[in-house]
Amino acid sequence: MKITDILSPDMAIADLKGATKPEVLNELAKALAAKYKEIKLADLTAVLAERERLGSTAIGDGIAIPHGKLRGVTKIIGVFGRHAQGVDFDSLDGGPSQLFFMLVAPEDSASLHLKALARVSRLLKDGAFRSRLLAAKDSAELYSLIKEEDNKY
Repeated sequence: MKITDILSPDMAIADLKGATKPEVLNELAKALAAKYKEIKLADLTAVLAERERLGSTAIGDGIAIPHGKLRGVTKIIGVFGRHAQGVDFDSLDGGPSQLFFMLVAPEDSASLHLKALARVSRLLKDGAFRSRLLAAKDSAELYSLIKEEDNKY
């Protein structure tokens, strides 16, 4: 599975504005709902909020991977966002989250959903790569860096 199968160039956001966890989740969900007409924003935000209630998707090192399964979605899709200052996302390490990779999967895609989560997690594990993402000048460079890193695997 390639990240570029999940993430399109227009789904890389360099300057998230939300100041809180719900605001960032909503900002990312809005981007997906605007691109994929089968997604109803209210349904997606409800699924994401429910998932966050089970436990934070912020895994530490400034990374959060909010995700959920949604009826009507036919393939795994994603949006990547960067927040310059970082947001309290109830991270496991207590630090702010700056890099967000939201994944949305069809309701019946358990194994593919897990593979996508593992792939994104592996991609963002590299500290040098995270530093390059944080230093990228715009959305196009963010996508280019992700694509370049994705091609290594």
